[in-house]
Amino acid sequence: METMVSNSTVSTVLFRRPFAAFAPVRTVAAGGTLRIASLLSPSPKKFSLRFRSRRQLRSRLCCSSSIRRKSLTICGVMEIDESQFSDVVLNSDLPVLVEFVATWCGPCRLISPAIESVAQEYKEKLIVVKIDHDVNPRLIEKYKVYGLPTLIFFKNGQEVPGSRREGAITKVQLKEYVDALLESVSVT
Repeated sequence: METMVSNSTVSTVLFRRPFAAFAPVRTVAAGGTLRIASLLSPSPKKFSLRFRSRRQLRSRLCCSSSIRRKSLTICGVMEIDESQFSDVVLNSDLPVLVEFVATWCGPCRLISPAIESVAQEYKEKLIVVKIDHDVNPRLIEKYKVYGLPTLIFFKNGQEVPGSRREGAITKVQLKEYVDALLESVSVT
């Protein structure tokens, strides 16, 4: 049995926050295929995603690379790849917080809501991006990412010294980390 789900229903049921980036979708209550049309790009892109439960769908939309998002921002965090790294991170006027993640990484999924919250809260002062560890080996090698998740703060195209952080982090610790880094880069 299929049902038509509106943006507000998707926001309430699946994400519990505004999620206006997608057109109404057709889905099945317990599982099935989600079809999404992005409204952010001039030429709408359509995605199709198989899922068994709403929890798996939410996880795949916000934490997975199973949807290829070129410049699409999901939950306030932009997922980029090696080809976009210099444009988005190194040439940015704002400071950039880069999170290296993997789909199989438990701690990465654990801190994902905190990262999304920080991205929304600091959207005027900071850009937050995710980079998939498995898909971007040159970036992993260049920045010597040994543990996941890894957070690195960039300002003016350079890694801020002492900004690297590995492992899971609480939302409060993440906000303290970001506040301290924003304060240090604004002073220099």
